[in-house]
Amino acid sequence: MRFNTNVQNICKLQSFTIKLDITTMQKLFLLLILVTFFSCEKNNTDDFLPTTSVDVTLNLNLPQYQDLLIPTGWVYIEKGANKGLQGILIQNTGLTPKYKAFERACPNNDCNSPMTFDGSLKMKCSCDQSEYSIIDGAPQTSGNSHFAREYRVLVLNSSTINITNY
Repeated sequence: MRFNTNVQNICKLQSFTIKLDITTMQKLFLLLILVTFFSCEKNNTDDFLPTTSVDVTLNLNLPQYQDLLIPTGWVYIEKGANKGLQGILIQNTGLTPKYKAFERACPNNDCNSPMTFDGSLKMKCSCDQSEYSIIDGAPQTSGNSHFAREYRVLVLNSSTINITNY
């Protein structure tokens, strides 16, 4: 009888330990998710710019887009239906990802002129001279917290790319 009581006590203790371990694991998992969620940094991406539909497919064999076949080559896509608010700047980075595409509208203010690019590492807003990195759209001008809007570039084949925002 005493043996049975000891076995029952041990089983209860193990059951309590297992429940405690599961509860502890759940709490640790929840803590991990919360830490991950709150540690995410939000880029202040294009807060000023309205949403627009972008969907452009380019044949890089056409003369107007052949600069994109050369590393560091770039082209402007003029604004129009599904071509951004002020048009799009596309550059062949020569790296991975091979192509980067950015909205030419200045994200920091209401500017009617598109951003310019001279082949360097920065795009420039012609209204307030604020600059943005061509690598990730990060603001390069002190006091500016808005990022340039970057579009997704899909390489469909060796001579065709698609620029989209969805």
